This record gives sequence, structure tokens and C-alpha cells, in this order.
Amino acid sequence: MKPWNQILRELREDHDFSQAKVAKVLGTTQQVYSRYENGINEIPLHHLRTLCLYYQVSADVILSIPKYKKEKLQNYTHEAQRVIEA
Repeated sequence: MKPWNQILRELREDHDFSQAKVAKVLGTTQQVYSRYENGINEIPLHHLRTLCLYYQVSADVILSIPKYKKEKLQNYTHEAQRVIEA
């Protein structure tokens, strides 16, 4: 599983975009965006959302969240509910 910051870099490079171009889309500076790609700063949710729309991918892709089979997800949901109720 790749770290989210590496996925950000790969998405940008796959589209032949500069950090400055992506930063402009986010309304931030190249330096701030560079800190996201280098894993120095966590990416804010509003920037994550903007990047998902920009690259046309789900947040699961950027966050490297694996797809679960429906049964596993239901089991996880039941387990989470037990923890909440405890």
C-alpha cells in the first residue's frame, strides 16, 4: 500500500502537471503543495476533495484504501457498531 503523498505525486506526474499548476488549482502556493507531496503536511479535506474532482478519482484512490467485498464491509460495520455501543 502506497502512502497518500506518493500517490499525489504519481497522479500529478502522470498528468504532466507541475506542482505550481496543482497548487494554483488548490488556491495555495507551490511550497505548501510540495509539503503535501513530501509528507511534511497533512492535506486538508477541502484540498483532498478538490484533487479528487480534478483528477477524477475517488478519495479511496488517493488515500490508498483497498476495496472490500460487501461481506467484509458488513462485518466491519457490525464490529464498529459493537465498539460504539460499548
